[in-house]
Parts: sequence; structure tokens; C-alpha cells
Amino acid sequence: MAYIGKQPVVGNFQVCDAISVVNGQAAYTMQVGSTNVEPENANHMLVSLNGILQKPGSSFTISGSTITFASNLATGDVIDFIILLGDTLNVGTPSDDSVGAAQTKNDLISGQTELAATPADTDELLISDAGTIKRIDFSHLKTGITEADMYRLSSDVSGDSNPISTVERVDDATFAKIGTGVTNSSGTFSFASTGLYLVSFIAQLHVDANSDGSMSFVIMGTSDNSSYDDLSEAKLSGDLSNNQRSTCTTSALFNCTDTSTHKIRFKTASMNSNNLEGDTTSTQSGFLFIRLGDSQ
Repeated sequence: MAYIGKQPVVGNFQVCDAISVVNGQAAYTMQVGSTNVEPENANHMLVSLNGILQKPGSSFTISGSTITFASNLATGDVIDFIILLGDTLNVGTPSDDSVGAAQTKNDLISGQTELAATPADTDELLISDAGTIKRIDFSHLKTGITEADMYRLSSDVSGDSNPISTVERVDDATFAKIGTGVTNSSGTFSFASTGLYLVSFIAQLHVDANSDGSMSFVIMGTSDNSSYDDLSEAKLSGDLSNNQRSTCTTSALFNCTDTSTHKIRFKTASMNSNNLEGDTTSTQSGFLFIRLGDSQ
């Protein structure tokens, strides 16, 4: 704890310089090595006068570096010694490697204030690493799903689109993401942290024209922030009548080892002027991102 005034000396026992008695004088200055010293208080001293230990408070008092005896000393009196004990209630700093299990109380941990909440990522804990005590951020100990996010088309996309960019993060009253979530920049999705992600494309197709086309819905990924490969593809095909709707889903596992280079895009192909449906009030077509674990 902090002190107001002089910081106590811990375990520093000092013998004051010899003091010559002055006839008719009660107050004397205490020095060690010709330098004034200030005891913690009178109870932290041993004072011998004429071979008799003096009682603190009644036989003598102190103020700063001055000791004052209860009565004036006379010629022939001898101050045998004054020993300063330092802060006698403070054990000081233990030597390195001197505190072990036997020196700690069983309630060392349980006796502390309970956090009563999930630790923050930067909260630190102690862990034994092959017998060596180390500190570790809570973020390294978290398990389970730490990132989950979802975007949706905010309006219909007609025809082919690469990448699909008319999107928004789902904002329904009951929606919540886990972690930081992914960020979208004109249809390019970036991750907040590395990891193995499940990425899904949910597509709802509205056929506006009689068509026998084979419409494609594709998840694309890059590991160099430049060249994108098709990772997963779903198709709807056949003789689809006008104003008919169909839904399909495709998914991919994406191993993000570098958030600055590993990114995701989505595209449509061979749409034949048909619509990939979107809406800002409910999810008709959308993209799902779930971090399953650490990058591999």
C-alpha cells in the first residue's frame, strides 16, 4: 500500500551514531553515518540509557530525527545505543523462488472478488506451461463459436452479378452477431480474425421469364486478395414456369490464415434475366459466416 510521508524501511536494522550527552538537555539528533535518520515511530526503536532499555512513549518520544527523553539528561548519563528496527510489521519482498505452495493459503484464489461475467479477450489468467507459470490472454482460451454473422440482399439482383454487392447486414430486432463479424466492401467480405469458417449462400430465385436455363449461385474465395476461385456452386435448372420461385443453398469451408489476403465474394451466372430475390425487411437471399475454429 502507499504511504503518506516517509516510506518505511523494510528489514533495515540500523545502529545510530554515538551521541554525547549534554548536561541539562533532553532532545538529541539521531544520525547514521553522519546523516539524519527518521524512525517509523518510537515503537520501532530500541533505546538504552545507562544500561536500561527505555519504554517508548513514556521514557522517550521522537519527532522526525529528534529523540526527546522524558527528562533532561545530566553529566555522567550515557546513551548506550539507539537501534532503529525499520518497518517491523512488513516482511519485505521474498527472495526469488522462495514462495511455494506451502507458503500460500488455500483461499488465495477463492478469497478474491468474483468476476461474475465472461472475461474480456484481453483479461489475463495464469497457466502452468509444462511446470512454468505464464500469463495468457483469455482470447487464447476461448472455445466454441467466436464469430457468426449474416448478410442479405437488400433488393433483387437481375441477371448476372459478380460480385453481388447490393447487400446489408441483417438488422431484424431479434438478430445478433457473435464477435466482430465480417465487413463488406462493395461485395468483398473480409474477416475480423483468422479461422476455419463455414460460408453459406442461400439463394431464392424468381423466374420472370419462361426459361430452360441453368442458373448458378457461386461462393468465391481468394488467398492473395486478387485472384478468386470458385469454391462452391449451386444450380437451379429445368423448365421453370413464369413467376415460379425456387430456393437452394451452397456452402464451403474457408480456411482464413491471413485476414488481409483471404476474402470472400458471391456471384450469379447464367441468370437469363431472372431475379435473385432480396428484401430489406426479411432475408430472402443471403450469406452466412460462422467461425468453426482456428485456421488449419
